[in-house]
Amino acid sequence: MRRPIARALARPLILAAVAAAIPLVSAAPVAADSIVVGGFPVDVSQAPWTVALSSRDRFGGTRAGQFCGGVAVGRTTVLTAAHCMGEDVLGAPPEQVRDFRVIAGRTDLLSEQGAEIAVREVWVNPGYDPQSNAGDFAVLTLTEPLPQDAVVAMAGAGDPAYEPGTPATVYGWGDVTGGGDYARSLRAARVHVMSDTACRKAYPAGADGTYLADSMLCAGEERGGRDACQGDSGGPLVARGKLIGLVSWGNGCGRAGWPGVYARVSDVMRTLDWDRSETADSVPQGQVGVSPGR
Repeated sequence: MRRPIARALARPLILAAVAAAIPLVSAAPVAADSIVVGGFPVDVSQAPWTVALSSRDRFGGTRAGQFCGGVAVGRTTVLTAAHCMGEDVLGAPPEQVRDFRVIAGRTDLLSEQGAEIAVREVWVNPGYDPQSNAGDFAVLTLTEPLPQDAVVAMAGAGDPAYEPGTPATVYGWGDVTGGGDYARSLRAARVHVMSDTACRKAYPAGADGTYLADSMLCAGEERGGRDACQGDSGGPLVARGKLIGLVSWGNGCGRAGWPGVYARVSDVMRTLDWDRSETADSVPQGQVGVSPGR
């Protein structure tokens, strides 16, 4: 039976005895199934809206405590995956993680480049379904603004960026080998948007990880080999200069016949009532307050 996994970061070995693994669509060991091929290093200046989520208290100092990705859609607004905000990832509700930071403008996580900005508020989509991963997105509000050129535009419903066959690029600091070899510096992989028909064939109704076109899209290559992986969750999928997806889940990494699945950004915009193809600097009502940290 296929075991799709949500693509959050597996905990470091030093925490393995006391912490839970990354969330699953169905219960399964935490492991990527194949090598991610075709990725390449990229400087953050080429994708300045790509950010890392960090908690050194929870994930240690290695790689600056990075555990998920995110993307700036407003000067103080970051989108990420809802499953990155779960207690099974953070070990506590996000409002209790006092050193929760967004790392922006940094290529090498161990460098002093860019800035580490505290998170003031977290809003997790109340419609998120952890069983199917539908609605897998959350909104973070930063305590300090990012530069305007560090913000990416979002593609609304009907945008040509969603058309099957469109070249797209996914960014992150996740696993590059499928065996827990996480990148220290930002990487990217070139993929193609796939049709809903192909995605439903890969993840049919009734199977683990059903593909739901209203809230998801998938991207990859028919032969596999290019994909996001663990640690990339919440990171951006960009096509034609616009954000179209957030890394969410998949069956392994880079496997032929099982493309990566992303939260569809047009659904995020519809849910939050954000204007088409615009950036945003607002958080929905009912957000969760997060301590600015120490």
